[in-house]
Amino acid sequence: MSKLAKFPDGFLWGGAVAANQLEGAFQEDGKGLSTADVSPNGIMSPPDFSLEKFNLYHKGIDFYYTYKEDIALFAEMGFKAFRFSIAWTRIFPNGDEQTPNEKGLEFYDKVIDELLKYNIEPVVTLSHYEMPLGLVKNYGGWKNRKVVEFYERFATTLFERYHKKVKYWMTFNEINVNLHAPFTGGGLLFEDGKKNEQDIYQAVHHQFVASALAVKAGHEINSNLQIGCMIASMLTYPYTSKPEDMFAALTQDRKTLFFSDVQSRGYYPAYMKNYFIENDITIVMEEGDENILREHTVDYIGFSYYMSFVASTDPDHVKLQTSGNLLAGLKNPYLKASEWGWQIDPVGLRTVCNQLYDRYEKPLFIVENGLGAIDKLEEDGTINDDYRIDYLRAHIEEMKKAIGDGCNIIGYTSWGPIDLVSASTAELKKRYGYIYVDRDSEGEGSNKRYKKKSFHWYKNVIATNGENLA
Repeated sequence: MSKLAKFPDGFLWGGAVAANQLEGAFQEDGKGLSTADVSPNGIMSPPDFSLEKFNLYHKGIDFYYTYKEDIALFAEMGFKAFRFSIAWTRIFPNGDEQTPNEKGLEFYDKVIDELLKYNIEPVVTLSHYEMPLGLVKNYGGWKNRKVVEFYERFATTLFERYHKKVKYWMTFNEINVNLHAPFTGGGLLFEDGKKNEQDIYQAVHHQFVASALAVKAGHEINSNLQIGCMIASMLTYPYTSKPEDMFAALTQDRKTLFFSDVQSRGYYPAYMKNYFIENDITIVMEEGDENILREHTVDYIGFSYYMSFVASTDPDHVKLQTSGNLLAGLKNPYLKASEWGWQIDPVGLRTVCNQLYDRYEKPLFIVENGLGAIDKLEEDGTINDDYRIDYLRAHIEEMKKAIGDGCNIIGYTSWGPIDLVSASTAELKKRYGYIYVDRDSEGEGSNKRYKKKSFHWYKNVIATNGENLA
């Protein structure tokens, strides 16, 4: 390994969660209904608007009531940062109110103060896989320009309330999810049930403008705030050295990089303008939109990384598909896969870091990475998750190499430091945490917390600033 491969002082080790996946209390203290509350089968499935149907998101792991105990466990591991989202519907229950719900703000006051008590840096995502259902029903979701105004009000409210306590922010979680799960990403519904790219990309444009306006508002309130974008990084390899496969891989990667290109560089790239022309997509822009995008770019690139993909132009290869986060891809014969079919590729993380840093030369923040697996709670209360340790160790080693390559990486918050509801499948048996939660996919169990073997391992990783990964 390069002599330069060393984690910098002040590196932000920690974990990441989302409000709708762990808080529960889905109608407490004035909270409104969100898109997550009507997604009982996960983000890739159609919504079910019957609230009588059981939805594990409604219960989560009761973080709304257990946040003190859970944050104490994060502190015991030595967390330097904790990434979480603020539920839009706790602050503006329907999304279009003029004044915020004080009870919702008070809850996050308490969460943030609890983190600061342990010197844990709060990292806040403004919108993470949920938006007020009222904005879907009354405005059609993000395809309606009015939603930009409502989001700007939401973001500004939070900046004004927390700018002295929260330095790091992200505007939209995995903003490119719009292409694959448009109801989750943009609150979009389609009459025939088929995804409509015109509506999707129009909604995306509105989110780009909203993100830029949030950056503007945040910097005006406190110039020290660091406000980033967040993409689901999906590195793609060509299946063969055939030139057409190489271009197919490039094209697939551009579907993701488009989102960070606009938010980091401040303009629509030529390859995307060509795509719009070829597919009869017309983006309606208001006067001043291009200036807003150009003048208010993000401060850093936040991203998730779980797996890589393979692209091929050979129709015979299509049947070689495997599962994945947000979309399926071709199997890579050189990689192993998780229990859910996600291909495990630590070297891909190093490649993604270099790809993004070469492209933008802005700080990188790896805000999601982890292994979903079925864990067994032993009779003595232990959970021996060596497979998770192996997964994380391999990825951290490659992240360290990327730092040696010259990438400026400011932090690593692994996904789901405590077991929570899976976004892709809305179940709890797919566990990511260092902390086991005794609750099943039917919402039953004691809800008691247990430390897994990985808890003690990650504690040592943080204590040695990534030097000891044994």
